[in-house]
Amino acid sequence: MSKGYWLSVYEKIENIETLKKYAVKATTAIGKYSGKFLVRGGKNITLEGNQSPRTVIVEFSNFSDAEKCYNSDEYKEALNILRGSVKRNLQIIEGT
Repeated sequence: MSKGYWLSVYEKIENIETLKKYAVKATTAIGKYSGKFLVRGGKNITLEGNQSPRTVIVEFSNFSDAEKCYNSDEYKEALNILRGSVKRNLQIIEGT
């Protein structure tokens, strides 16, 4: 079965403290669905396209678990904290 990945590319972060509060709740939700952080910010360079202040990649056992996590009550609670304080693109991607 193919794994599922969250790829979250931030375009703008308005409030870093709000992001930290979101991260605590999101980490709990992601852990419930056995998600594993592969990338969580860190040093980066942009070779093409627009510079991003933050990128997060989370690996799940399968695509379905990645989708279930995003739609879970636990993650929705985290997402409510984040709303209005960042601009980002988040995709769920099937991979190996």
